[in-house]
Amino acid sequence: MVATGLMYGFYLLSVWLHILAAITWIGGIAFLVFVVVPWLRRSDRTIAVTFLRETGERFRAVGWICFAILLVTGTYNLWFRGVRFGDFVRADWLQSTFGKAVMLKLALFVVVLIVSAIHDIAIGPRAAHAMEHQPGSAQAEALRRQASLLGRFNALLALALVAAGVVIVRGWPW
Repeated sequence: MVATGLMYGFYLLSVWLHILAAITWIGGIAFLVFVVVPWLRRSDRTIAVTFLRETGERFRAVGWICFAILLVTGTYNLWFRGVRFGDFVRADWLQSTFGKAVMLKLALFVVVLIVSAIHDIAIGPRAAHAMEHQPGSAQAEALRRQASLLGRFNALLALALVAAGVVIVRGWPW
């Protein structure tokens, strides 16, 4: 009984950490999209570029730490709920409503990781560099637009991930 209670306590801690990491990541995206970027559009371009680059670099570390926490806690949460690696190759589990919800969330998470890596490693730093060293150039504008689109796409994916998480816990609405 104590071991079961202790395991359930670890599960609750894991769910709490999972939600906290998701809130931190999604809140950071929302802050950048709805507060920082609109404010920077009305600011001195030189200050705005430096501020966005430095903010992005700091948030990048926070975001990837959140991804690691989400991966570890998400894996534990599924394990606690009885999902095992073998389930991912069982047709009956994959066809179940729960299995479909889990697969949707995992697929979305993989896409988020890919989009984040492209944004954080390739496009974002190149855009910031071009905007600092070649302000107003066609290349700087194209890279800024690409980084912005990737960031917005990731924000939409984040909302879809939250929806998939709700479906995992509460079931599909149909």
